[in-house]
Amino acid sequence: MFPIWVDLAIGGAVLSLVMFVRTSYVDRKQEKDFIEEHGKTYIQRMAREKKKRLSSELKD
Repeated sequence: MFPIWVDLAIGGAVLSLVMFVRTSYVDRKQEKDFIEEHGKTYIQRMAREKKKRLSSELKD
């Protein structure tokens, strides 16, 4: 039907699309994990500051 180079070009485009979708999924997952990790760190730090503030208010 088509010359072999056309089939190879279409195959390359499909492969490129699959790799793009796969890579974007992995990047999105890594970004979500990173945000969750740093969010937990922030919440823990705020809890420590609140505890520290409450204990210093009780001393006064």
